[in-house]
Amino acid sequence: MSSSTRRRRYLRTAIGLAAVLVLSVVGAGAWFYHRLDNNITTFDSGGVATERPPAPVPASPGASVPVNVLLLGSDTRDEGNDSLGGGDEGVGHSDTAILVHVYADHKHAVGVSIPRDTLVTIPSCKLPNGTWTTPKTDQMFNSAFTVGLAEKGNPACTQNTVEKLTGLRIDHTVVVDFKGAAAMSDAVGGVEACVPNDVNQYGIHLKKGLQKLSGQSAVDYLRTRHGIGDNSDIGRMKRQQAFLSSMIKKVQGQGFSLPTLLPLADAATKSLTVDEGLGTAMKLVDFARSIQDIKLSDVSFVTAPWRFAGDRIRLVQPDADALWKLLREDRTLDGQSTSGTGQVTSSP
Repeated sequence: MSSSTRRRRYLRTAIGLAAVLVLSVVGAGAWFYHRLDNNITTFDSGGVATERPPAPVPASPGASVPVNVLLLGSDTRDEGNDSLGGGDEGVGHSDTAILVHVYADHKHAVGVSIPRDTLVTIPSCKLPNGTWTTPKTDQMFNSAFTVGLAEKGNPACTQNTVEKLTGLRIDHTVVVDFKGAAAMSDAVGGVEACVPNDVNQYGIHLKKGLQKLSGQSAVDYLRTRHGIGDNSDIGRMKRQQAFLSSMIKKVQGQGFSLPTLLPLADAATKSLTVDEGLGTAMKLVDFARSIQDIKLSDVSFVTAPWRFAGDRIRLVQPDADALWKLLREDRTLDGQSTSGTGQVTSSP
């Protein structure tokens, strides 16, 4: 197999970043799989709601179905993240949320960013003591991750909230912390990103222009929203999307060499908290193989339609509901069907 053919076999999307890294070291040996298994943290599936949107069904026996993955960025101070600028002591927050819909043809995907300040209904969620909360309306979207005030946050509650909001069944949830972002950018020798202006406040120092960011500077670029660009959460989301794309291109450009991929896979898995369905290196490999034909050029990044509501955000209707409906029906953003479409059995 030629080098160019082998590269095309790897998934080139932000959603599959961690899975790709594991897939890329298939030949590294059982000892490395064991190490990666020990790196990965899973969250309790008992916190996922029992009343959920229906799972998609194959259009024909053996056909593929759509896959929905929720990517969350955590600012937990746990396990060394405090030195990189994590959130409040003892409480994990998530200011980054990207819902990635992999179409049933497994050749196209769309990533939808959900603004952290969006006012939503947070459904019943499980607390650390085993009890469940009562649903609450008009809550900031990112507050779902803090329900229960756990050090690593509450990914299951955020997943429940996204399912309630969109009517889409979330197949997998992946949480990446600051430490992981820093380590992964270091492992690839820095990631190129365009900084719109000089930033010199809140302990963050970035120079205007195209920069190679790694470690602390990468974290600063990903997390800051004040004093950069339009000072908005929306601008920050766009920078995060661009950074992920740039990192994937950097890995591709280095030719998937083991000296690069081994430390990158190690760094990625150390930073992950995932659902039990992705809780081992082999499960990550299986997932990556199922979507390995997606190219970066076949992935669209958008932000859920929004408007300001005072100092908060509301989704614009009926536009947002129309977007969720397109994804539930496995249609592209312009309303077209994809080959091998799997329809859900019912819609909210």
